[in-house]
Amino acid sequence: CRELPDRIGRSALRQATSAGAKLVRDDAKTKAPIYTGPVSQGHPPPGTLRKQIYMKRDNGSSGPQKQVFIVAVRSGKKFQSVGKKGANQDAYYWRFVEFGTVKMTARPYLRPAFEAQKMNAVTAIANVLRERIDAEARNLNRK
Repeated sequence: CRELPDRIGRSALRQATSAGAKLVRDDAKTKAPIYTGPVSQGHPPPGTLRKQIYMKRDNGSSGPQKQVFIVAVRSGKKFQSVGKKGANQDAYYWRFVEFGTVKMTARPYLRPAFEAQKMNAVTAIANVLRERIDAEARNLNRK
């Protein structure tokens, strides 16, 4: 019984975990509410929350045996003047929408996206791993 080389195993695991995280990210984007009221001067335009949901690999927590991807919302001062027109893209308010405040009811979108997609993500991860391992095994047998 041969083992997959570390490079291939790490690559396959990264690709598989990424496929699962994409499902959660995409569902969170569809569930994120879009503000429809009037926008005050200097505040982000409607749809900013949805646009600022992203996923990335956590290099500090990832390794050869484990890949960690984060689905989160971009926020902070560095996003206050972004783009050609210097538009405010700071989605600092994401946590107010997700968890609510004393004056505002919560409208969660990240947690429901995770709950809705976690089994689909596991299936996607398993499918990608199966495909990659089978392909690598065929390649090793040819050599």
